[in-house]
Amino acid sequence: MNSVPGTRNFRATGLLGLFFVAAVALGADMPIGKFSSSDIAQWEERTFQGHTEYSITEEDGRTVLAAHSKSSASSYFRKIDVDLLATPVLNWSWRVDQVFADVKEREKSGDDYPARVYLIFSPNSSFWRARSLHYVWSSNQPVESDWPNAYSANAQMIAIEAGPDHVGQWRSYKRNIRDDFKKFFGEDVQLVNAIAVMTDTDDTQGSAVAFYGDIYFSSE
Repeated sequence: MNSVPGTRNFRATGLLGLFFVAAVALGADMPIGKFSSSDIAQWEERTFQGHTEYSITEEDGRTVLAAHSKSSASSYFRKIDVDLLATPVLNWSWRVDQVFADVKEREKSGDDYPARVYLIFSPNSSFWRARSLHYVWSSNQPVESDWPNAYSANAQMIAIEAGPDHVGQWRSYKRNIRDDFKKFFGEDVQLVNAIAVMTDTDDTQGSAVAFYGDIYFSSE
């Protein structure tokens, strides 16, 4: 695959050097992606290889964010500081229409996922200390398996869903981000600095369609 040197490391760690304090959760549920209200005003695209199209659409009787990727990799992200002491639990839902065949997700040649939600932790806006947790719909790794990203040890991949059994179905999740960060990086964390969704097919040179429901943080 031809790509700009260094872009994949930037992609794996995620949006480095772009963070600022936009908001801090104070205790109630913290909305991040209000896609059901067609609200994407604070979301931006970051292109790594080609262009994954993100847009608000109607699907299954609900208003959601659609992602269409064809040999492309770009993320849709929001820069926002969330207080994980008050609201440590990430909530989201998604639907995918296919998984990938014969992809080696633990290698650079197979770092593609039909759906991904990831979080960026960048203490003091430090480029070198930025780390990320990536929750993915894996094509072939078991649910709850995990591995370092093929491009960066600072990015941890977690298979929250796997395989074709639930393709075409909406799936919902809750995840305690403080617990996961401590498990994978061995430290406590108070703030998450950005949240992104990503549907990418640049390594497999294929195509994928995914739909993302509302994203929010809660106390439990």
